[in-house]
Amino acid sequence: MLRKSPVGLYLRLNAWLWKRLPSRLRNSRVMRFYGTALHRLVCRRADRVQFTHTFFFRNRPELELMRRLILQKPEDSTLNIAILGCSIGAEVYSMASTIRRARPNLKVRIYAVDRSAEVLKIAKDAVYTSQICDLVQSPIFERMTDVEFDEIFEGDRREARIRSWIREGISWHLGDASDRELLHVLGPQDIVVASNFLCHMEASESEKCLRNIAGIVKGGGYIFVTGVDLDIRERVARDLRLHPVRELIEDIHEGDPSVRRDWPCAWWGLEPLNKKISDWQMRYASVFQMSEDN
Repeated sequence: MLRKSPVGLYLRLNAWLWKRLPSRLRNSRVMRFYGTALHRLVCRRADRVQFTHTFFFRNRPELELMRRLILQKPEDSTLNIAILGCSIGAEVYSMASTIRRARPNLKVRIYAVDRSAEVLKIAKDAVYTSQICDLVQSPIFERMTDVEFDEIFEGDRREARIRSWIREGISWHLGDASDRELLHVLGPQDIVVASNFLCHMEASESEKCLRNIAGIVKGGGYIFVTGVDLDIRERVARDLRLHPVRELIEDIHEGDPSVRRDWPCAWWGLEPLNKKISDWQMRYASVFQMSEDN
């Protein structure tokens, strides 16, 4: 219906034209305004579905900020981190390796959660083949250097297994991030990561899910939220009195080219950062700290 409707034709024509515009024109004030209106129309008409599309080391500035936060943990402490919508585990192992390199003696408990038993089994088995790349429709190793690959994997890019020192301390859970029982299942967390799945939900469902996710973060803990409608994230952050972490805001926002380049013609596309917006840090921050009294 969408492909045959006048609106569907209009959207397809805009997608074709937008990719062919010079970058200077796309980034002009007028075209950003038009792009925002176009993206809202795309989102209203989208038939949203969840994707398993992912990469190892997907957003390097996000990993760098996580490393800096981990360095602040006291000696002999324990880090509890929940990674929700973990898919095939690429981002779980990317974060695990970052944490363990930064603090090799830190006691780490990682809880990886996904509602798909199929992808959870792949993540837990920790063996990645060319067939898995086909399954998730993305070249999962393309953002890694050869040095990083050899450090994290045994084998080659046709069949690679995560090394045991990275797999330690990770538990895998079949569950839904919107489940009200999530706090009771996982317990309060120092860090919660919700990457690139909220945007694939309808707006009301996404907001409800994000509020539920924030409920498992300890007072003073951190929530990493990428791949979500910015209006929803900003509204929830203000309502819950979350404090935006201002460090590396721009770098993290631009850190995943696979979502930045798809704005405004795909519902998962991420709008360009605009510092002229009042309190732009609240809108564009991807990492927030929970109030101590929460």
